[in-house]
Amino acid sequence: MIKNYTLEELPAVAKEVIKSSKNKVLLFYGEMGVGKTTLIKEIVKQLGSFDNVSSPTFSLVNEYHTVQEEKMYHFDFYRINNENEALDMGAEEYFYSDCWCLIEWPEKVKNLVPLNSVTITITANNDQLRTLELRNNG
Repeated sequence: MIKNYTLEELPAVAKEVIKSSKNKVLLFYGEMGVGKTTLIKEIVKQLGSFDNVSSPTFSLVNEYHTVQEEKMYHFDFYRINNENEALDMGAEEYFYSDCWCLIEWPEKVKNLVPLNSVTITITANNDQLRTLELRNNG
């Protein structure tokens, strides 16, 4: 799936990402400031959570809950130096928990993520649009 969107179209895009994803482990690629966290906030909302969503830059992972008490995890691996740091915090247990895992900077843990994860690449265009490319792996 390839989709161009504006900020106003974010709720519909988030719904489409959820519907199109064949796995609950979503890998978000894109430059700093392109809108990864903004899209993740909307996905969490569309999945039924009223939790305050923020980037877990320092904590590495934030846990959110839906109104049905389902868990979802939001990771930001920007600040880690190697995959051992992710292993030490139990990343693999999260990734294989059958809960939604929304991962920013997955290139830092590329050997740890499930092969059948979903790759989401976001790029900024000159016309205030973002382009989202979603690919189901595995």
